[in-house]
Amino acid sequence: MSILIVVDNPRDWPLDMPGVAVVSARAYLTDPAYGEDRTVKVFDLCRSYRYQSLGYYVSLLAEARGHKPLPRVSTMEDLQSQTLVRLLTEDLDELVQKSLAPIKSDSFDLSIYFGRNVARRHAMLSRRLFSRLQAPLLRAHFERHREQWRLRSVRAIAASDIPPAHHEFAVEAATAYFMGRRRLAPRRPAPRFDLAILHDPDNSEPPSNPRAMQHFEKAAAEVGLQAEFLTRADIGRLSEFDALFIRDTTYANHYTYRFSRRAAAEGLVVIDDPDSILRCNNKVYLAELLARHNLPAPRTLMVHHGNVGQIVADLGLPCVLKQPDSSGSLGVLRVETEPELLARVEALLQKSELIVAQEWLPTEFDWRVGILDRRPLFVCRYFMAAGHWQIIRREPGRRGYEEGPVQAVAVAEAPDEVVKLALKAANLIGDGLYGVDIKQVGGRCYVIEVNDNPNVDAGNEDGVLKDALYREIMGSFVRRIEARKRVTA
Repeated sequence: MSILIVVDNPRDWPLDMPGVAVVSARAYLTDPAYGEDRTVKVFDLCRSYRYQSLGYYVSLLAEARGHKPLPRVSTMEDLQSQTLVRLLTEDLDELVQKSLAPIKSDSFDLSIYFGRNVARRHAMLSRRLFSRLQAPLLRAHFERHREQWRLRSVRAIAASDIPPAHHEFAVEAATAYFMGRRRLAPRRPAPRFDLAILHDPDNSEPPSNPRAMQHFEKAAAEVGLQAEFLTRADIGRLSEFDALFIRDTTYANHYTYRFSRRAAAEGLVVIDDPDSILRCNNKVYLAELLARHNLPAPRTLMVHHGNVGQIVADLGLPCVLKQPDSSGSLGVLRVETEPELLARVEALLQKSELIVAQEWLPTEFDWRVGILDRRPLFVCRYFMAAGHWQIIRREPGRRGYEEGPVQAVAVAEAPDEVVKLALKAANLIGDGLYGVDIKQVGGRCYVIEVNDNPNVDAGNEDGVLKDALYREIMGSFVRRIEARKRVTA
């Protein structure tokens, strides 16, 4: 993907940036050649972004041409309202106080060049402001009142506003930003599309282990995607990409859902899409959905304050209790006695008006069927942790966990009824990437749950397909992006 910097007049451009094309706004707006090239990334550095100015139209037409401009028109509109700017940055107060603490004066201007500032101590604050307000060159004005710093305004600046002493640093910051978007091995074909992979480096139980993340990055490059790993601070950068792949544990009331919603609203291809996150992360919804479509599941009771007394009569003991937004083994409890049942139910109902109770079906392992694009992708046996009734064992009050063995099975060698039932269940949710858990008891199969954001770990789920598993997932992104661009065109 080529880099195009658009300015009012290239003769006034003060920065020397080898390998980057600098063109005038009028040329970009009027020359049909720029509209034909779909591989361009536009950086709009015009002097003004006001409504219907040259800078405004550069970004507006760049969006229409699929050039993913920085800034987008929506960012220009955000910058016009300092009230909105403060709203978008209000959660940065603690960082502002820490970053500006040594400053002696009562006002301070922070210049941000592609997310960076010349002073290292302001690096984090600069990145965070840039992630909220995605414009290449920004200047934030702070004032101190009663020993507390407050952000008063943020505005986009032109290259001519960069002090000469900062020119070299601004070139370095811009170059680092550009190169960060194209870290590919030599001799590979130029990437066709940009993929953001959202992850949390501090998550102790991520859906993909570090080796799997490396495989995803390699597979992305092989199919024409440039993958970049994002964290929760990068939500403002989503408009730079064609697709978002979430590789952190998802919840409805969580930053992962906000990323998914934002990406979908920006027109990106998203896995996991926001509807899948909402549907799969609520066990009440899943239980009702499976019942409505007559898919076999363990005997289930929606529990509320008025029917607690029915649990034992309907399901017997032991039974399993699930908080609606439980994930993996967290929030899923097996109770063996009636006093324990009543205490656990009472605690769960304090958090949610409805919870799920199910009969307990003991098995040596659970089937996990990975589904993508309404087709089976992989099959695994998830064995129970040693001496435990779940695949993950946690000891109360202790950090860490013990996990049962995982055995990958070729799709063709898995029981036909398991794969067919998994497909039926996943198709009720959508066409994304899902992991369907099924128990097989005797000759019958039961859907336990449908998971968005299923585990894809190196050494486990890739046991049969190896590298082809990662290429298949990355290939799905390419096909989806191409289909979306055809519709847009």
